[in-house]
Amino acid sequence: MRNFIGLRISTLGVACALAAGAALAEQADPVDPVDSSKSPPTPRPDVALPSMGGSKNDFLADIEARKSYWIPAAEIIGFDVLLNLINRQSSDEYSSNASSIQDNLGSSWNTDSDPFATNQLGHPYAGSIYHGFARSAGLNFWESLGYTVVGSAAWEIAGETSPPSLNDQISTGFGGSFLGEALFRMSNLVLEKANMSSGWREVSAALISPPTGFNRLAFGDRFDLIYPSRDAEYYGRLSLGVSTITESKSGTSANVTQNEGIVDFSLDYGLPGKPGYNYNHPFDLFAFKVTASTANGLENLMTRGLLVGADYEAGKNYRGVWGLYGSFDYIEPQIYRVSSTALSLGTTAQWWLSNAIALQGSALAGVGYAAVGTVNGTTENDYNYGVAPQALMALRLIFGDRVALDTTTRGYFVKDVGGADEAGHDNIYRTDVAFTVRVYRQHAVSVRYLLNRRDTSSPNFGDRSQSNATVGLFYTFLGNDGFGAVEWRDSGAH
Repeated sequence: MRNFIGLRISTLGVACALAAGAALAEQADPVDPVDSSKSPPTPRPDVALPSMGGSKNDFLADIEARKSYWIPAAEIIGFDVLLNLINRQSSDEYSSNASSIQDNLGSSWNTDSDPFATNQLGHPYAGSIYHGFARSAGLNFWESLGYTVVGSAAWEIAGETSPPSLNDQISTGFGGSFLGEALFRMSNLVLEKANMSSGWREVSAALISPPTGFNRLAFGDRFDLIYPSRDAEYYGRLSLGVSTITESKSGTSANVTQNEGIVDFSLDYGLPGKPGYNYNHPFDLFAFKVTASTANGLENLMTRGLLVGADYEAGKNYRGVWGLYGSFDYIEPQIYRVSSTALSLGTTAQWWLSNAIALQGSALAGVGYAAVGTVNGTTENDYNYGVAPQALMALRLIFGDRVALDTTTRGYFVKDVGGADEAGHDNIYRTDVAFTVRVYRQHAVSVRYLLNRRDTSSPNFGDRSQSNATVGLFYTFLGNDGFGAVEWRDSGAH
């Protein structure tokens, strides 16, 4: 419903690229090449992240003291007004007035069918702007979530002449906060970097989270304190390469490209096991992933974070965190597209299998509100909404500082409650396997296998399937913690 797809996607691309550079900008001491004559080395923990001055100050109390409830409220209103004025130039749908506002206040909330990218990518990104305004003005996650939900509702009622949309409210209000919190955390991770120039830090952080940069520039000292990472353990990697389709069943999708260039960035933040690190705030643990493709632009944008939870341990070799996770997924391979905003119960943990071999993993199961359709189908509006039970299993097997094997499987069962075909449903499965070998210092080579499959059942159209499998070769730049294994066994922590 917002006609700013081009601007939004380009901003996302820049933000994601800067997120990759930010997370990987500060490197640990160079990792020495492995000497095969010696015993396998034990992966080293991440080097502590210095703050701006090299100290470990926790500014949460100061941030709380300086926060404002009025400033982000005014910023959200101003953002919506400006967006409405811009969109009025292209469509009468945005020519809202007192009469349309009154009508929307009295109407029931429906499900709209604007283009998929507008509803499932544009709205969450707009929500991340709302969330970022509130967070960078000192509000906590839950307060910022409230501002995002209210800001979204205000747009639905006053920003457009069409009746308010429930699907937009979910993707903007909740999906936007899940995305916005990850962007806010990553922008502050950049601001902590002592080995970057102050100017580059500010520009990088602003590109990742524009409202954070705006408030730091507009209000100076009031909002210039950095939200502390508390030296969270994190694992970032940036991959560039090419992939080719080895198996394809495109179904009703058209224009499938055989070969594609890929840029992929992933960050796992707050990995469990670090002595002294706790999970008192939402997204003290989160995962973020984005992939761009020459075949179809943004192939995926996904984030999940721990909202409420606690850490646990089993023996001296196992540490974990469990609780309630919030997630936003946008996935668009060349044959189908699915997006989901969800809540899940799950756990993230690490298990030392031997002195130098570690197994990390996450297991989640929950329910979301999802949209699913065919890429290059009949129209851009050819998709359905539904309640979607979903699950995720991600594992990383780490062999010292030389080799890692990553596997991630996601599943979505989407019941079509928002489309015309009430009895239909979609089963979507996605499996991603990557084998990475470190060659020298932070430089590595990866081989990746990706399988996407969608099975659709419909009384009107029968049973249909779409699938493709790709294999790719990538150069991978590793983060400052090797493959992300957390070491606690010599710390005396309990």
